[in-house]
Amino acid sequence: MMHASLPPSLAEPVARLVMERIAKRFGATQALQGVSLSAFSGQTLALIGENGAGKSTLMKVLSGAHAPDLGSMTIDGRPFNPRGPHEARQAGIAMIYQELSMAPDLSVEDNIMLGKEQASMGLVRRGTQRQQIREAMNLLGYPEIDLRRSVGSLSIGTQQIVEIARGMVSNARVMIFDEPTSSLPHQAVRQLFATIKRLEQKGLAIIYISHFLEEIREVARDYVVLRDGKPIGAGQLVDVSDAQIVAMMVGRSVDQLFPHVPHEIRERILQIQQLSGDKLPIDVSFDLRRGEIFGLFGLIGAGRTETLRLLFGLERCASGGVLVHAKRSRETPAARIDAGLGLVSEDRKREGLAQSMSIADNLTLSRLQPYSKAGVLQLSKRRSVVRHWMTQLSVKAHSPEQTIGQLSGGNQQKVAIARVLHQEAEILLLDEPTRGIDVATKSEIYQRIGELAASGKAIIFVSSYLPELMAVCDTLGVMARGHLRSVRPMSQWTENEVLSVAVDSQINVENS
Repeated sequence: MMHASLPPSLAEPVARLVMERIAKRFGATQALQGVSLSAFSGQTLALIGENGAGKSTLMKVLSGAHAPDLGSMTIDGRPFNPRGPHEARQAGIAMIYQELSMAPDLSVEDNIMLGKEQASMGLVRRGTQRQQIREAMNLLGYPEIDLRRSVGSLSIGTQQIVEIARGMVSNARVMIFDEPTSSLPHQAVRQLFATIKRLEQKGLAIIYISHFLEEIREVARDYVVLRDGKPIGAGQLVDVSDAQIVAMMVGRSVDQLFPHVPHEIRERILQIQQLSGDKLPIDVSFDLRRGEIFGLFGLIGAGRTETLRLLFGLERCASGGVLVHAKRSRETPAARIDAGLGLVSEDRKREGLAQSMSIADNLTLSRLQPYSKAGVLQLSKRRSVVRHWMTQLSVKAHSPEQTIGQLSGGNQQKVAIARVLHQEAEILLLDEPTRGIDVATKSEIYQRIGELAASGKAIIFVSSYLPELMAVCDTLGVMARGHLRSVRPMSQWTENEVLSVAVDSQINVENS
């Protein structure tokens, strides 16, 4: 049985959670094959693996969402066999999923307390609840969030803070973080890590899932690696290199995490002229050229996503304009697709993908013409092309007809990227394209972006993960408070300068 090694700082470590030989099958797919791990009081255990390796399935077994076919679990030495998520929560399991599970029409307060409301004689004790929530929000570093505001009106990053706070107000003994930093700005990530340390000091066992190896090393001491539903390696992170972890994850070495593909920046293809939305962005101007990878960085709320949505015709343009090949087009997604633009949305769950439709439908909806004959879809021809793109991006699924909602978050993201590639867009608008994607696949995505630039495509790459922007992009624009503060060749930026511009409060737009 493979267990993570024990924290040396604890003289008598307490095995808060033990999972023994867990197995789970879905139809013909064996998702978990005899997985065992232990998480200790006061310890953060990193659970590492590619998309589809079984991490989320294992945690869904722990959180009561799935019943294991084989194996056993204990919490504090007592048998643990939840018949559903409610029983798991009562036993002290708090799960913060990568895909947020919020009720968008309810308030922040009601989302956090959902299922554990403080009530007396049928009346909710709002004062008591809010005191608990405020304590959690203060610990997270977000005391200013309005508890009466509807969750659906918040940004994705702020919604994630609400999700984490919901786990914190319960009396959790084991807390699972599944990609918790994927939508958080740098400062919030630092606050989250400090919070996790406080939770360790309170004796919680933490299981931390992430594709960012640098943050795994910062937050965790021990690790378990899964591949194809099997435990491959375990131990202390100080005893293993990043290259060794990646090799365990993918079964081979990955030579370059940020591969460089030579490409030439050519003529201008897109002009953004003093573009403003109803609220954000504000008076944004820049040019994009063929073969250019243009990075766009900023803290949450800076206006990056709103800029892409305006470019793609999803939001109303209050002033300014967009020229493609020096021509204007109607401000609708259909017109922008016809003009050669393709968008990968940051929110694949709500608008990037149709969750109830198949991989084939999602991948080809923006370009069905090659498969249409006399108004009838040639399904076999389409299926062949879809399989090609699934292979190209290593999408793990039973078939092209599997529904998107059945895939892991990372595999969903791969389909979203494949759709834009299949669309043959000349200008790719990529909003957090590597969010929730494992290390090896990120490297493949970076390689693909470089190849697209080499073929003459123009790319706008929005990301909250500054290292990938600085490694992949030719040009970087930094936004703050809706304004594009500075645009420079990447060679003229340092990480400190980028962050300094991103947090600067002055409204002094500089395009150089």
